[in-house]
Amino acid sequence: MDHKIHQGRNVKRFREMLGIKQEALALDLGEDWNQKKISLLEQKETIENPLLEKISEVLKIPVEAFQNFDEEQAVNIIANTFGEHGIGYQRNDNPIFNPIEQVIKLHEEKIALYERMLKEKDEMMSRLERLLDK
Repeated sequence: MDHKIHQGRNVKRFREMLGIKQEALALDLGEDWNQKKISLLEQKETIENPLLEKISEVLKIPVEAFQNFDEEQAVNIIANTFGEHGIGYQRNDNPIFNPIEQVIKLHEEKIALYERMLKEKDEMMSRLERLLDK
């Protein structure tokens, strides 16, 4: 099965996971950006590299995450890992056979991503607290 990774959808997904509104991302990207342009950007299958790098910098998420995140694959991995009854019983309707190194690498990347996302959330909370204090 061959399907393309939708970079715009990935930008939207990571932006939402970080709790960042389109308006806030537009503000961080610069004065020639607005909510409407972010909305259009998130509909694009492919985003030019310089822009992807700028978004990566703003969201503090590696460019590769936008280029390589495949929701279908992630959903399969999550479903196969956490099944219907958690760890006790693993339901596996669509097994994915990955060499163990790939699975370990994927989990390490996920952990690193979650750590970056938590750090970004903390930084955002600090920024909001400073804004509220003003």
